[in-house]
Amino acid sequence: MEASPLFNAGKGAVFTHEETNELDASFMDGKTLNAGAVAGVKNVKSPIELAVKIMTDSDHVMLSGEGASIFAKEKGLEIVDPSYFYTEKRFQSLQRIKNKTTTALDHDDKKAAFYDADIKNAKFGTVGCVALDKEGNIAAGTSTGGMTNKRWGRIGDAPIIGSGTYANNLTCGVSSTGWGEYFIRSQVAYDISAQMEYQQKTLKEATKDVIQNKLTKLGGTGGVVALDKNGNMSFEFNTAGMYRASMNDKGDLVVKIYKE
Repeated sequence: MEASPLFNAGKGAVFTHEETNELDASFMDGKTLNAGAVAGVKNVKSPIELAVKIMTDSDHVMLSGEGASIFAKEKGLEIVDPSYFYTEKRFQSLQRIKNKTTTALDHDDKKAAFYDADIKNAKFGTVGCVALDKEGNIAAGTSTGGMTNKRWGRIGDAPIIGSGTYANNLTCGVSSTGWGEYFIRSQVAYDISAQMEYQQKTLKEATKDVIQNKLTKLGGTGGVVALDKNGNMSFEFNTAGMYRASMNDKGDLVVKIYKE
């Protein structure tokens, strides 16, 4: 999915205010609770591969920026010119947002309204995956280009373990997509697992409470894909739609965009 221009990750990543692409990703192993994450890289072709490599080949959980790129080179991951991530559709999306903000009245509430509308009307393009193997091991991963027009090295929830990604064989695996600041403040992915572990909630009960109750009350928008230790799935979101797909152990594929 990082190689497809259809998603806000890798090749299809959105642009920052400075008209660059800054990529974030994370991965977690539910068996060991080991994890890896990367933030703000500009020249690593596959950020999720880098996140996995950080997990398996370093003593760290998160690397960022230039240091993460140096690590990727040392580990033999593919490095590309930043122009690789350019797509005309994403570039024009940035220009539209810039035009809106420059023509708006110079008032914080007015500016916030434009950002708010763009975010709330979005179906989000962050990519994520949760998988359960036949031995009961859960893994989750998330990759994104972040938020269009982001500035100052902004980092969202995707590379934050417990916010954008979480996996635990005792409970579930979760990958998040949405307005990252709220997912960080809510610790969305971990909260779902914690409710299952400490309150004995089902996956559906936990995801519904976190997304439709806690996140919504805080003002956050977005959703999660989640899979529990028994193979139950949940696709919970509070937006108009969320691109999602699932496959069971029989190979049955289901693809959806909007709510039921």
